[in-house]
Amino acid sequence: MSHFDPVTARLVLALARDGSIARAAEHEGIAPSAISRRIADLEARLEVVLFDRSAFGVTPTAAGEEYAQGCRRIFREIADLETAMGGYADGKAGELQIASSSSALSGRLPELLAEYTRANPGVALEIKEMAARASLSALEDAQVDLAIVVDSYDFSRFDVSPFEDDHVWVIASPDHPLAARMGTRKSLRFAETVAHEVVRVHHTGALYRLLNDAAQKAGQPLHGRVNVEGFPAMVRMVEAGFGIGFLRNSSIHLLAGTDLVYAPLGEDWAKRQLLIARRKKGPVSAPVEAFLELSAKTYAPMPG
Repeated sequence: MSHFDPVTARLVLALARDGSIARAAEHEGIAPSAISRRIADLEARLEVVLFDRSAFGVTPTAAGEEYAQGCRRIFREIADLETAMGGYADGKAGELQIASSSSALSGRLPELLAEYTRANPGVALEIKEMAARASLSALEDAQVDLAIVVDSYDFSRFDVSPFEDDHVWVIASPDHPLAARMGTRKSLRFAETVAHEVVRVHHTGALYRLLNDAAQKAGQPLHGRVNVEGFPAMVRMVEAGFGIGFLRNSSIHLLAGTDLVYAPLGEDWAKRQLLIARRKKGPVSAPVEAFLELSAKTYAPMPG
């Protein structure tokens, strides 16, 4: 263990997760040159190559995969040991680390955390906004206690519970041809909506993967004249009459102050959830258990 450097081990896991020295450096708050030097020193000491380097990024070798798995086991055991020791305390203090998608942070999570801290004032919170795949990697690497992500990923390695229903909604201006039907808030079929121009978002998140997959299966690709960088801009362009848009329920608050109409999609694939994930079989600390209990108590499924 005298040779095991936890900082370098975290960087190995970051590189395995991100596939890029630049992205890992950004996420870990360290210079790219420092990452390169630490990994090179580790490879020299072990006399093995841990990562293949190319112009497209870095990829773990077989040895790198095995070393990363070993690092994960060590960090999990340390986290589990600290949790077990926490069982001897009175449960009034501790730390809760959550990796969360932007959807959860724009939904009920902030209000839930406010209620949680009022009941648990001695617990320190660390909330990391991360893409879903990175959140699950951080959970697997024992960097966080919980991950809150959309339900379109592989959760076989985790225990999950519902956090918030996050159905997909269609939004339109009041003078749009679909507006009269949408004003009733009755669900629409996806095929009805994609016959119209769509304000599209340059977005690699789960929502637009979901929509593009559905459009391909329907043989009706999303089309429109306008592409924007984010959901607030999309709302403004829909308001200006450039087409319809799609939002998750957790982002409907962006419509405040507008006269836009909205209605849910009726397909089962559009009735999505945000889930709370935690590692299987590990001990659960008092702060984590308190958060899970509060979340379950306050979760209210959407009708339909």
